Amino acid sequence: MFSLSSSNRYYLYNQACDMRKGFHGLSGLVTAKMGKDPISGDVFIFINRRATHIKLLHWESGGFVIYYKRLEKGTFSLPKVLESGSVSWSQLVLMIEGIKAEKLRHLSRYNPPETLDFTDKNTK
Repeated sequence: MFSLSSSNRYYLYNQACDMRKGFHGLSGLVTAKMGKDPISGDVFIFINRRATHIKLLHWESGGFVIYYKRLEKGTFSLPKVLESGSVSWSQLVLMIEGIKAEKLRHLSRYNPPETLDFTDKNTK
């Protein structure tokens, strides 16, 4: 329940979104416009034209969850997005907290490969 973390994949919808959309409207955008499966467990990010409202659509066990934030002052600074629309967890957190990522320098860290090969190559 309420389980957003760095283990999720995040995708930013690349157009302004009507914030009156709810579960059905947002999941329709995910399917029709983003070409993704809304019940995949991935998190889909929607921002309005003025960049003052943000919604995150996420499927958790048993149903959809929408996280919704409205800024009283200021705007969301949109991160640089890959062509796939993918956004990292750290980019999302910085965006929601109002920190411009362009001003920060990301220090290198070890990232293990997506798949690890644990077969012993010396057993032949």
